[in-house]
Amino acid sequence: MTAFDTVWPADSVEFCPHPSYHNVFVCGTYNLEQPAHTIDNEPNEGTPPPAERPKQKRTGECLLFGVDAEDELQFPLLQKTSLPAILDMKWCHTSPSVDPILAIADSEGGITLHALRGKQSQPSFEQTFSIACASKDRRYPSSSLGSLIVSLSDGSLALLRPENSSGLIVAESWHAHDHEPWIAAWNYWDTNVVTQAWDVRQDFTQPLFVNKRFDAGITTIQSHPYVEHLLAVGSYDNTVRLFDVRKPLVPVVEADVGGGAWRVKWHPSPERKTDLLVACMHDGFKIVRFGLGGESEPSGKQWDVVNRFDQHESLAYGVDWSFARGSVGGDTLVASCSFYDHKLHLWRG
Repeated sequence: MTAFDTVWPADSVEFCPHPSYHNVFVCGTYNLEQPAHTIDNEPNEGTPPPAERPKQKRTGECLLFGVDAEDELQFPLLQKTSLPAILDMKWCHTSPSVDPILAIADSEGGITLHALRGKQSQPSFEQTFSIACASKDRRYPSSSLGSLIVSLSDGSLALLRPENSSGLIVAESWHAHDHEPWIAAWNYWDTNVVTQAWDVRQDFTQPLFVNKRFDAGITTIQSHPYVEHLLAVGSYDNTVRLFDVRKPLVPVVEADVGGGAWRVKWHPSPERKTDLLVACMHDGFKIVRFGLGGESEPSGKQWDVVNRFDQHESLAYGVDWSFARGSVGGDTLVASCSFYDHKLHLWRG
């Protein structure tokens, strides 16, 4: 199994959904630069007092890869883009006539947009826009730039809308949580609703609902692209919960995935709409298959782990499915990355 050393800790992976660039994916890294002096109970001679110590710098890179046409488990590095440490990345789901756009959230509260251009065999990024604002989600697909929803560390959410087709502005910002929110996402079936339970047409003084029945922090949310009303929610408490948004206070399924669920990704193909890819932090990467019947109702056995990948030796953070059709026994190409061992893998599942 081929592994790529990202050098800096890796925490985000995203395959490009654009039909002309299904062979392209990105990996984001997060590096906390250590100060030159040693910090302990008794400062060493020459160590500056706390007020004089330099602020730790967080740096990162967006690594652009292309999947080899002859051997898809080989993935040459095409480009590096230096940025502040990367927190999260999302592709804009654009129509085939529009260049793919990648939005990147960084540790300094910035959002940058990068257009992917050039031949499929040798594409490259061109930064098109940046805004000080920073996890995020983008609505499904459009010929225009569309809107972003962004969560900020002070408990706020920010709604970014396009302005004059050249970039984004902060159209709305409101206090949504008393603690730091880790994730914000759109309801794919009602793009006026943020699945933190806010309707962007309202005045943001009152959420649609509040669910406090979690034992630990919520880290990931994704609306199902093919099953209306179904929502997957991951938490630090090792559990992935499926909710029917019409009855959002009680989960319809709870799956113990064995590690904190940092990211969840529904399979991009309707033929495998029951399969959820999960980055389980301390317990590797898993494909969980849910027993879904009509609409969002579970049927038979509610869930099962049908595949797992344990070649990483550190926190399982970034993971994504390829949008290319599977060619080996119906399996799909998967990219995954881990933090402290700074490793990137491709595998099938």
